[in-house]
Amino acid sequence: MSKIYIQGIGHYVPAKILSNQDLEQMVDTSDEWITTRTGIKKRHVVEKETCSDLAYQASLKALEDAGLKATDLTHIVLATFTPDTYVPNGASHLQKKLGCAPTPCFDINAACTGFLYALEVGRGLCLTNPKAKVLVVAAEALTSRVNFTDRSTCVLFGDAGGAVILSTEPGKAEVKNILIQADGSLGDLLTIKGGGSAYPPKLGEPIDEKYFVEMQGREVFKYAVRSMADICLELLAKENLSSKDIDLFIPHQANIRIIEALTKKLNLDVDKVFINVQNYGNTSAASIPLALSEAFEQKKIKKGDKVLLVAFGGGFTWGASLLQF
Repeated sequence: MSKIYIQGIGHYVPAKILSNQDLEQMVDTSDEWITTRTGIKKRHVVEKETCSDLAYQASLKALEDAGLKATDLTHIVLATFTPDTYVPNGASHLQKKLGCAPTPCFDINAACTGFLYALEVGRGLCLTNPKAKVLVVAAEALTSRVNFTDRSTCVLFGDAGGAVILSTEPGKAEVKNILIQADGSLGDLLTIKGGGSAYPPKLGEPIDEKYFVEMQGREVFKYAVRSMADICLELLAKENLSSKDIDLFIPHQANIRIIEALTKKLNLDVDKVFINVQNYGNTSAASIPLALSEAFEQKKIKKGDKVLLVAFGGGFTWGASLLQF
C-alpha cells in the first residue's frame, strides 16, 4: 500500500471577533459563565463572507505551503454542513474561486468530524490514483446556523476554514492511520432539522428554532468523551502504541471541559494537548485543521513527532487519525 502524505497545511478565520463581552449585550449570559463552562473567550464570525470564502482562503495557504498551484489539484473534498448553497455543492463554489475546473469536487457532511471523514476519503482517492493531489478542506460559516437567543448554544460556535493537501509524494507528515465511526440512533441529540426533506421550508411560514443548532448538552458531553477516548485507544492499539508515545494531541475544540475529561481518560500529559478553543470556540469541521495548522505555525510540532487527532460531531459521528511528522 502506498504511503499518503500531507504536502501543505493552511487555515483562515474571518476578521470580525465576537467576544464574551459582546455576547453579554445580546443574550442573558456573562463572560464568567461562558469561560468557566466552555473555556471560550472569543470567536471569529463572518460578516459578508460565505463558507466557500473561508475554504478558499485556507486552500490558498495550503497550496502556498505545498508549493503548488490550484491547477495542480486532481480532487477537491470539502467538509461542511454550512455550504453556500445546497445546489451547487460547497466544493463547486470553492472550485470556481480556485479556477481549477474540471477538477472533481464534492462535499462531505459529518458535522464536527467532517475533516477526519474527508481525510479518509482523500486518502482513498490517493491510494486509487497514485498521482493524485487532493485538497481536503473543512470550512464552516457556522454562526449562520446559530440561534442567538439560545444562550446554551450561541456562546459555543465560531467560523473558520482549514485545509491540507494529500498526495503519495513525501511531505510534511505521513497519514499513518484513520478510523471513523458513527451511530445514527443518537442523531436527535445534536441536530439542525429545518430545511431538510423531513422538515421542508414552506412559503409564508416563519423560520423557527429547528432551523438552527439544537443540542442536548449533557448527553452530548457523555457520548463525546467516551466515543473519542475509545476510538483513540483503538487506533493506538492498531499502531502498537500507547498514549505515552504521542508527542502532541489535537482534540476537537468543542469546549474545555470535554478536552480536560478526554485528556484524563486517555492518561495524557496536559503539556502534550494543543488547545485553542479560547480563541475560536467550536468551529465544527474546521476545528481540527485549524488547530493542526496553528500548532505547526507555532512550532509545537517538530520532525519525528507523532500527532493524534480526534473529533466528535452530530450524527453522531466520531473519528481519529495518527500523523507522523
